[in-house]
Amino acid sequence: MVPWYLVMMKYNVIAPLGDSIDSIYVGIREFPTEKIFLIHQGKDSPRADELRKELDKFRIGLQLVEAKGQLLEGMFRAFAQIRLATGEEKLLVNVSSGDKMSACAALAASFVNGLTAFHVEGDKVSMFPVLKFSYYRLLPERKLGIIKFLKSQPDCCSSLEDLSRRTEMSLPLISYHINGNAKAEGLISQGLVQVHVGVRGRTQVMLTELGRLIAEGYIENPSEMVKSV
Repeated sequence: MVPWYLVMMKYNVIAPLGDSIDSIYVGIREFPTEKIFLIHQGKDSPRADELRKELDKFRIGLQLVEAKGQLLEGMFRAFAQIRLATGEEKLLVNVSSGDKMSACAALAASFVNGLTAFHVEGDKVSMFPVLKFSYYRLLPERKLGIIKFLKSQPDCCSSLEDLSRRTEMSLPLISYHINGNAKAEGLISQGLVQVHVGVRGRTQVMLTELGRLIAEGYIENPSEMVKSV
């Protein structure tokens, strides 16, 4: 059941373009809609044109937003662009209109950005809980600095010692930020960095996909997002 407070205003709805266009109409029926931001991958424009003609009948605007490149990064970039354009005002996410992969990517972007998402099955709407992962508030400046350094130097670092030398941080401090301790999580346990141990026991420190998205500025930092959109 849709909460009463979600039907008292008009919304901007984010929806991936895919095979389940009917779910967009179900969403419009449940939520008074002002504009739809349709995320596509540059190959579905004829279907988008058909949808635009139908939405014109209801005086609902449609804006195409291309998710360029790899799907997950493209989806996060598209969300950043939309948040910047709308000021995050009255945003809902319909994850049902795309294929399975775009639905998963849209749901992940919704969770990380703290947006309300919903799923359509038949003519029924189910709401997802709003999850807010405040990475920028949780990460101290030095951890963010390590993440941004690893983004700028993707082929660095062959060991923790190498990372220590390049960042000009002591080895114990680097180990603390990467591995954490009994009282504080490190970047590994936070899912932002992975450490690969090679055949000779050498350690390679790399960003995870989420760590890279944070370093790119596609999460929770609209003022930085505009630089890459």
